[in-house]
Amino acid sequence: MKAALLEALSAGAGGGAGRRAVAELARKVGLDDGASGREIAEAANDPARRAAVREWGEALAELLSADPGGVAGAVARAMGSEGAASWYDGDHADFRGGVFLREVVGVQVVIQRGGGAVPEALAGLPPRPAGFTGRESETSALLRALDPAGESKETSAVLVAAVSGLGGIGKTALAVETAYLACGRGWFPGGVLFIDLHGYDQEPVTSDRALQALLRALGIPPEHIPATADERVALYRSTLAGRARERGPVLVLADNASSPDQVRPLLPGDGPHRVLVTSRDRLPQLGARLVPLDQLTPEEAYELLDRALWIADPDDSRIVDDPDCAEQLASLCGHLPLALQIAAALLAEDSGKPLTELVAELGEFRDRLDHLDDGERSVRAAFDLSYRRLPPDHARLLRLLALAPGPEASDEVVAALVGAESPPSRELRALARAHLVERGSGRGWWRLHDLVRAFGVTVVAGDAAWQEEGDTARGRVLEFYRRQAVEADARLRWLPGRPEPERFKDRAQALAWLDGERAGLVAAVQWAREERFAVAAVWLSERLATYLDWRRYFDDWIAVTEAEQEATHRAGNQLGEAAAWNHWGLALRGAGRVDEAIDVHIRARDLFQAVGDHLNEATAWTNLGGALQLDGRTEEAIEAHTRARDLFQAAEDPLRAAMAWDNLGGALWEAGRAEEAIEAHTRARDLDQAVGDRLGEGSAWHNIGVSLSELGRTEEAIEAFRKSLEIFGEFEDWFNVGLSLCNLALTFVAAHRHAEARTAFLMSIDAYTLANAPAEAAEVRTLAAEFEPDPPLTPSPTDTATQAAPQSHTADSAQPSPPPPDAPGTAGP
Repeated sequence: MKAALLEALSAGAGGGAGRRAVAELARKVGLDDGASGREIAEAANDPARRAAVREWGEALAELLSADPGGVAGAVARAMGSEGAASWYDGDHADFRGGVFLREVVGVQVVIQRGGGAVPEALAGLPPRPAGFTGRESETSALLRALDPAGESKETSAVLVAAVSGLGGIGKTALAVETAYLACGRGWFPGGVLFIDLHGYDQEPVTSDRALQALLRALGIPPEHIPATADERVALYRSTLAGRARERGPVLVLADNASSPDQVRPLLPGDGPHRVLVTSRDRLPQLGARLVPLDQLTPEEAYELLDRALWIADPDDSRIVDDPDCAEQLASLCGHLPLALQIAAALLAEDSGKPLTELVAELGEFRDRLDHLDDGERSVRAAFDLSYRRLPPDHARLLRLLALAPGPEASDEVVAALVGAESPPSRELRALARAHLVERGSGRGWWRLHDLVRAFGVTVVAGDAAWQEEGDTARGRVLEFYRRQAVEADARLRWLPGRPEPERFKDRAQALAWLDGERAGLVAAVQWAREERFAVAAVWLSERLATYLDWRRYFDDWIAVTEAEQEATHRAGNQLGEAAAWNHWGLALRGAGRVDEAIDVHIRARDLFQAVGDHLNEATAWTNLGGALQLDGRTEEAIEAHTRARDLFQAAEDPLRAAMAWDNLGGALWEAGRAEEAIEAHTRARDLDQAVGDRLGEGSAWHNIGVSLSELGRTEEAIEAFRKSLEIFGEFEDWFNVGLSLCNLALTFVAAHRHAEARTAFLMSIDAYTLANAPAEAAEVRTLAAEFEPDPPLTPSPTDTATQAAPQSHTADSAQPSPPPPDAPGTAGP
């Protein structure tokens, strides 16, 4: 608020109306009529009086525009300025030389030489956003759309560009920054009109109120504004057309629109003008160039934090000093500009606060939004504006999606959440248009921004009925996952001659489903820690063991088995806990944590013995033997495998007896007993062939090849490896393909067949890479370099497939016998 304006009006520059206006403003700000202009200006700057001052400003704007040649000119002369006077500090900016009203940010009184004063919108943009960073591609897209010369470059010019995105994503900042760039290029000499439509407030600005405000900003006196809406639209467009002829194109920036209806009356007719709209909703109905905004990249988020702190204090180097913590802070803010700005403000106001402290505060998921509030801005408040506008069924869907396991939810999971046969496609699309839901990694997949998910979780937690609704929905998801995982696991375990699972026609289809849902499945098992979901989650964990082992997702398997073990122990279910220990040991062994695996398998063995389950005791023995073998404790491993073999044979389980024979052969080979090893592997192969276990047969052939190579029976070894490769290839078992190829390559080296060895080494590297086994791929790469035939390398007679192989034998692991697919899980609590 400029005191000079008030002093000029008090002095009579605006006549009696001007003096009355000053007296009225004094009363509105709680002062006496005789207060000075400076006193009134200072009182008017109080934020608590903003609404009253705004109402007064609108009335004064009408006074100035009613007689621009008289009142406005007299005011300008009295203020001693040939330009305009800025007299109102509104919501968005203190416009130098401008008048700020509620709907229109900038209205300027311009005194032209030889003419009267007319109000014009030449300084309508808010201040340029400080610390603006990133958004290069989006800025370029907007500039292409705004270029008034675009019609000559494309088939038709783009009249409207619409920036859309989640609340707090930085839509207004991008639009304002782009508008400044466009004006700096001289594209809009006719001026800029900026209007905040408050589309998500409780009382949005109607299109008619917005239109009237823009007409006044364009210099139309209030008494000349037509009475009907259609006539006002026609006047608005004709005024803009005239301005285009006289001065050039105008840019209209309509901020915070919530619907196409708010914007349509503000669109100019044909001509060079452009309209830039921001909204939390996509607005394809406007025929606009759509520019959706996503979260910032990690690099852009880091730069925003650093720049914001530097603006507050150039000596503040907390971001640069601890980049790892800064990266973690940016991640906790979801790379959302609003959240990042709030975090920077919290750090700026407490210069002694370490980054680690703020990171710890934000680390608590349910409380994160409570911390992202700097007193003036709040992420929760931004999201709440969008949430309150949702229809009830859309709001319910958003709440339930926040509870979905994993970072993305498939259509099937969404259908389970809402309790329907098919996903609520219409509601999902509506939430996507509102940027509350994002499309995931592929068609039929959906995700929430991390902070939207946190918002949804806290909304649910605040209402007992919604908590029960959410728990019921999570129960449906677990049941859906259980049914699907049972079928997928059955397909992975299926052997010829047995009834075929119905849900998945082959292994590839089962693996594709498990691959897609893996993150959700692993997250859902963590619900086992909640008593309500413990039984179903443990059941699900059991059904994931074969898959996670096959794909070598050992970290996921460890997380799953830890939750399984905790739940079964808490429930006092010894049999279930023994199975969990057994799974956990296999996961630890796969991750290379052999010492821990040995301890865990011993726990499993002892528990199975305690409950008298001898068949599953045998599985624990064979898995313990495998871990002991990896630890170099060969004689103990032979003893463990022998115990397992005897128990499986006593139980008349030929499938698992074959596995025990094969593992025993591997331990015998490591003990230097190659002839006995071949005999054991041959017994395993024959049993596998009898029961139709092709993968077991492939493992036995591979191990026969290793033992034959040890004995110098090279051609027989090569043939055995080729048989194993044929079988592993059928199943796309890339890890064992890589192992077989590596040992085949070493056998070729022993046979002085270097070209074939090199080819096999390279194929082994590729297979290990496909198997998600980078360490093994690196070892083979080293082996290949050692055996490069340039210069030719003559191996010693003792070079065999066993000397340098990353892993000599395939080792079969055993899992507890699963219950029937339609029965309650024996390992459940």
